[in-house]
Amino acid sequence: MAPSTVVALFAIATGAGVFGGVLAGLLGVGGGIVIVPALYFALSLSGNDPALTMQVAVGTSLATIVFTSLSSGWGHYRRGALDMALLRRWAPAILAGVIIGGLLGGLVSGYILVAVFACVAGLVATDMIFRKPDSTASPRSFSSGTWAATGVLAGGVSAMMGIGGGTVCVPVLNFLGYDIRRAVGTSAAIGFVIGLPGALIYAATGLGQPGLPPYSLGYVNLVAAMLIIPLTASFAHVGVRIAHSIPQRALRLAFGLFLMLTSLRMFFDLVRAW
Repeated sequence: MAPSTVVALFAIATGAGVFGGVLAGLLGVGGGIVIVPALYFALSLSGNDPALTMQVAVGTSLATIVFTSLSSGWGHYRRGALDMALLRRWAPAILAGVIIGGLLGGLVSGYILVAVFACVAGLVATDMIFRKPDSTASPRSFSSGTWAATGVLAGGVSAMMGIGGGTVCVPVLNFLGYDIRRAVGTSAAIGFVIGLPGALIYAATGLGQPGLPPYSLGYVNLVAAMLIIPLTASFAHVGVRIAHSIPQRALRLAFGLFLMLTSLRMFFDLVRAW
């Protein structure tokens, strides 16, 4: 890897770590929605195959989410915004989804991962920006099968996208009647359930793959992860403070607008690749 590429990777990873950490605490997203496209761009500078680059970006992002979610989740727990009963109910199904999504993400083309990332982010952004939530809403009652299905879906999509779950879990929980702050806080903790097994699966499925960046363990680049983790874990607390000090509507709009911009950028990458 050329010295100029190393410098660019360091600068981009640092920016992604700071911005991703703030968003992790603010929106419960684990930071992956920032880290994946940032790493994708930075690693592309070395001239690697775009599909392989996307898989490394996703695997590395999941590794960073393990630590970011612990920091962000603890911050929300201290403010009473982490629903432990919901976490216990949903975690097993999400874990099953992560295993399925992680195996698929490590085996399918990286272009499929880009397409999944762009489509899901765009749909979620549209819902968060334009749907007006009922201010009197309260958590609704659903069968265990419904919770299992939504958990597997959330875990699977999150593992394929390299995100902490908030991108999918926050709007789902908000739609089901949960307060947006409680949805964000619980989703922040769910990131650990997604990040740890997801990173291990991507590391295992990528072992021995030709063309990986230097210092990679499978699809997890250790250099990028070591740069990002301290920053995201530290700045997650900044995002938590912001999340509990701004209006809920502003929180939804911030979430939706950022996702929309991310989705458009990923669609642009797909069109350019074709």
